[in-house]
Amino acid sequence: MPHFSRSLLTFASLAAALLTNAPPALALDGDILTVRTNMARVLRIDQPAATVIIGNPGIADVTIQDPTTLILTAKNYGQTNIIILDAGGEPIADTMIEVIQASADVVTVYQGNLRTSLSCTPACQPTVMLGDDPGFTSNTISSSTLVEGIAQ
Repeated sequence: MPHFSRSLLTFASLAAALLTNAPPALALDGDILTVRTNMARVLRIDQPAATVIIGNPGIADVTIQDPTTLILTAKNYGQTNIIILDAGGEPIADTMIEVIQASADVVTVYQGNLRTSLSCTPACQPTVMLGDDPGFTSNTISSSTLVEGIAQ
């Protein structure tokens, strides 16, 4: 396919996605998908997926929303891969996933060897990050659960 035709096709698919308010389909082969811990990302694929395999489910997880929409959820730092197969068992994609820590607007406080994290957007509030002091993490989660229970 000539370069101009590919560019026009790419532009047309992006424009269609914007008009339908849906994210464009991702070219998964060869790309590295980056997602922050405790965050999710919508992956749109061109062909229907029947099976999705995550190399290390301790790092990331995926659910099939519909045959062409996958939800990737980051769980722990590191790299793994995602393999997507069609109904005939043929590969649609085999791509690396990199899970990173969100660092913007996060303040890390060290007290000896104990670490705590605060999300400062706009006011600093406790947040749970991998590697934080287990006592701090437990207290933060307990407070969050308490507030959630009161709201219901």
